[in-house]
Formats: sequence, C-alpha cells, structure tokens
Amino acid sequence: MLKKSLVALSLLSTALSASAHQLWLERDATGPVRVYVGDADAEHDRGEEVAKLAATTQVFTSDRTQTAKLTVKEDHLEAAVATAGDVRLVNDQVWKPWKTKDGTFQAAVFNARAGRADTSAVLDYELVPVAPNSNTFTVLFKGKPLPGKAVTVITPGKWSKGFKTDAAGRIDVPVQGKGRYVLISAHTVDAVGDVVIAGQKVHKLGYTATLSFVAP
Repeated sequence: MLKKSLVALSLLSTALSASAHQLWLERDATGPVRVYVGDADAEHDRGEEVAKLAATTQVFTSDRTQTAKLTVKEDHLEAAVATAGDVRLVNDQVWKPWKTKDGTFQAAVFNARAGRADTSAVLDYELVPVAPNSNTFTVLFKGKPLPGKAVTVITPGKWSKGFKTDAAGRIDVPVQGKGRYVLISAHTVDAVGDVVIAGQKVHKLGYTATLSFVAP
C-alpha cells in the first residue's frame, strides 16, 4: 500500500511540475536567442537542469530542419540565429513520458516563440499575432483557433494575469509599458496514431506554448 502511495505521489509531482514549468525564448533586437526553462515570472532553472536540455531542444526560424547551434550557459541555452525575425522552439523530451492514473502514457510538448512579426503558424500549438507587431493574438492548434482557451500574460514588471480567448480564439494583450511580455497557454489532446516519444508510445500530449515580445 505504501509503495503504491509513493508511486501515485511521484506521478502527481511529475504532472504538477510539467504544468508549472515553461520553456520560453528571449531575444533583444537581432542578438543571440536565449532559451530559458523554469517559471517565466519567478525562478529560472540553472546548471545541469539547463545543460541537459541542449540535446533535445530545437531552435529555428520557420524551417524546423534548419536548427540553430546551441551553447550552454549557466542559466540558459544560447542559440546562434543569423537572421532577424521571429524564432521558434520545440522540445518534447524535457521529461520522459509518464503513466497516468488510467494506465496510459502522456508526454509534455513545449512550443515557444520569440517575436510577433510573422502572422503565420509554424508550431503545432502557437500564439500568433493577427498583424505584424499587433497586441492581439490568436491561439492556434494545428492551424485551428481555440475559443475559451486560458492564456497567462506576464508583464515586464512580472505582473501576471489570466485571460481567455474569445469566440475567434483571440486575446488582446494589455500592453501598458515598455519591456518584455511573455504569454503562456496549455492544451492537452489525445495522440492520433502511433506517437512515440523517447521510445515510449504515448496516448496523450500536453502542450505548453509560450510567446515573448518586447514592447518599445
């Protein structure tokens, strides 16, 4: 009984960690792209927790086959992206897939984006501006808008507030000052077909999407 309780507690802890953590991108003008992991409005992971992600993190602009070289820093990964414009990230192996209480396996998929110039969606789950540099974004899953979807907005001063998308899957971000804003949204779906991640067939995919942009 104790062993079962410990296993259940471990699974719950893993699930809570997955929902609490994010991967997000930051970029200043056309400089290097920084990949952070942790809580966007609080502590960032450091050291080994960051370094271990280098092997499974893909950073690119619009073509996932053209990934940037990553360098490990103390509290982030640095991606050498030569071109200007929006940058994206995919990582589906931050954690290994875990068994849920119904005996199936779930995996966490992290999609991230820095910038709001490109109005097209490239990632499976993405927040996309309705116009270049707009403060209005559409939450899209595989190209389809999601109405009533929760989105957290973190301001440059680390003020955090939750919103929901409208009937068209859109959210207006209250930009009230200069600096970096981070948007976060989560979405869970059943896996379609044989989806294998880290050698494990999974039945559910829990997506976390982030978008960061700098208001001038």
